[in-house]
Amino acid sequence: MAKHSTHRVPGRATYGATRLAFRGLGGAAMLGTVVIGSAFAAQSATAAPAAETAAPAEISAVAPAHPVATANQLTADGGTLYEGVRGDRVATLQTMLNTHGADLEVDGSFGPLTLAAVLDYQESNGLQVDGRVGPETRGSLNGGSAEVSASAGTAVATSSEESSSSSGQAILDAARSQIGVHYSWGGESASTGFDCSGLTQYAYAQAGIDLPRTSSAQASAGTQISQSEAQVGDLVVWPGHIGIYAGDNTVVDAGSSKGSVSERTIWGDPTFVTYR
Repeated sequence: MAKHSTHRVPGRATYGATRLAFRGLGGAAMLGTVVIGSAFAAQSATAAPAAETAAPAEISAVAPAHPVATANQLTADGGTLYEGVRGDRVATLQTMLNTHGADLEVDGSFGPLTLAAVLDYQESNGLQVDGRVGPETRGSLNGGSAEVSASAGTAVATSSEESSSSSGQAILDAARSQIGVHYSWGGESASTGFDCSGLTQYAYAQAGIDLPRTSSAQASAGTQISQSEAQVGDLVVWPGHIGIYAGDNTVVDAGSSKGSVSERTIWGDPTFVTYR
């Protein structure tokens, strides 16, 4: 199996379901790590199964403003941050931006000044300049090894061994960031659209994990597990179709029947695969 990384507007701030698993040293199962601090702990088949049904599941609401960030809140909430969002994860983002030279009030509100700071950071660090904080920008802010205390406004080193759930959440965050992108056979990006295995390959790549291109190869390269063992970020596999487990019996997938990337209830009797 393929396996790589284990896982500026006046007033703006400026500054410079069988799971697939990779095995680490000593045989420990693990996913690559992509987190930003305490709060930033974070298709190829052409046909979707005929029995695809169910509406996309709702994404959870963002937490209230003026928070104190904790290690698990971002992991649980996940998702891309953008202007208008409020909550714990925004406070953590503001703290991280401040450690990179910004001068933001840590109020948990993603307003114009926070947007300007994000845009400047992205431009200065060779990232896509879109003002949205997804897996790529989070990973850059984090540098792969910092844990942030939003209340203290400081960054401290974390252990090199993060739980596999952090990488799983990063994979799911990446997939959810593409919800609404149109389905396209052979598609591998938001600009071209995604097919099922194109989406899974993209999402895993954001967590530093290289998957084969086709759904069958992705399923074969990992380790099959039971649904009860499945964790967020594992693969959900049907004959000729594949998606990413989102927990609570839901999957994020690029389905031809839906015509776009969506989050919906799992149907039928899929298998689960992990790369942890």
